[in-house]
Amino acid sequence: MQTELSKKLGVEHAVFGFTPFPAVAAAISRAGGFGVLGAVRYTAPDDLKRDLDWIEAHVDGMPYGLDVVMPAKKVEAPKNQTLTEADVEAMIPDTHRQFVQDTLAKYGVPELAEGEAAGWRITGWMEQVARSQLDVAFDYPIKLLANALGSPPADVVTRAHDQDVLVAALAGSARHARKHQEGGIDIVVAQGYEAGGHTGEIASMVLTPEVVEAVDPLPVLAAGGIGSGQQVAAALALGAQGVWLGSIWLTTTEADLHSPALTRKLLAAGSGDTVRSRALTGKPARQLRTDWTDAWDDADGPGTLPMPLQGLLVAEAVSRIQKHEVEPLLGTPVGQIVGRMTSERSVQAVFDDLTRGFEKAVDHINRIAGRSGQS
Repeated sequence: MQTELSKKLGVEHAVFGFTPFPAVAAAISRAGGFGVLGAVRYTAPDDLKRDLDWIEAHVDGMPYGLDVVMPAKKVEAPKNQTLTEADVEAMIPDTHRQFVQDTLAKYGVPELAEGEAAGWRITGWMEQVARSQLDVAFDYPIKLLANALGSPPADVVTRAHDQDVLVAALAGSARHARKHQEGGIDIVVAQGYEAGGHTGEIASMVLTPEVVEAVDPLPVLAAGGIGSGQQVAAALALGAQGVWLGSIWLTTTEADLHSPALTRKLLAAGSGDTVRSRALTGKPARQLRTDWTDAWDDADGPGTLPMPLQGLLVAEAVSRIQKHEVEPLLGTPVGQIVGRMTSERSVQAVFDDLTRGFEKAVDHINRIAGRSGQS
C-alpha cells in the first residue's frame, strides 16, 4: 500500500491514522503506517510534552505527526483583546446551562466528586491554546501538522515549512480544498460525509475524485467510510495517495477509552447508528446517536451554541456521563465504519487485515483487467 506520498514520508503503508491515544499513534507508525496524535484534549502544554516524550520513546524511530484544531471562525474579543476561558464561559446563556442540568437530572447522572475537575475540556478549540500546543510540538521531530478545521493561519504554515514539516488540512468540498491549496497546504484530506467527527455533506465516493482533480498535483488523502483493505484500494483507485483513518482505532487494544460500556456500545453499533450533530462542539460532527444527541437535536430544545461555547457548556456534563457510564447518554465521535468494528483487535491486527484486503482487491481488479484485455 505504497504511494509517492508514503515513500516521501518514509512509511511502508499509505495509511495515516488519527487518534487521541499516544499508544495507538506509536503502534500505527510501528506497523508501517503514519500515526497522527490528536492534540485537542491537551489544555496544558506539559501534558502534551509528556505524551510526545512517550511517543518518541516507543515509535522505534518511525515518523509521526500532530493534529490540532484551529477554527477558521472564532469568537472575537472586544477590540481584538485576547479571550480567556472565563470570558468565553461568560457568553453561555443561562437557558442553555439549565437545559444541561435538566437533561442530566432526567437520567440521574451523578455529580463529580468534590474537587474532581471535568477531564474533558474543549479549550483546545481556542486558537491561543492550539498555538501553545504548537510551541511544544515544534520541539519534536514531527513530520506532519494537520488542522481539523480548515487551513491553519498563514504564519503557522510558514513556521511548519521552516521546520520541514508538511501541513495537511481537512476539506469537505472541492471549494474548501482549493482554498487550502491557495493557502500553501501540502496535503488535502478529503473527508467524506461518512467520517467520524467534524465532517461535511458529500460522500467519499463523490468527494475524493472531485478533490483530487481540484488540487492536482497536491496529494490527497481519502477519509470517511474506510476500514478495510478493499476500501483502501478503492480510495487509491479514485486518485488518493493514501487514506486517513480515525474511527477504526477506537476499539483497538491499545486505545484507552476508560469505559468498558462505551467499548461495548461501539462493538454493538451498526453503520446506521451514528448521527451528524452539533451537540458536542457546536459544529456538525458524526458520533454515536444517543439520548444526549437526540435531546440537543430536538426542535423543542434551546439549540446548540457556536464553537467553542457548546464544547465548554457540555464539558462537565460529558465528563459526568463518561465517568459514571450512563449508557443512554454515553457516546463518542465515530464514523459509519463503526459497523465493521465488531471485535477488539491490536493495531497490528488491523494492519494485517488491511493489507490482506488490499491485496485481495488488487488481485480481483487485475483478473478483471486481464479478462478484459483478452476479449
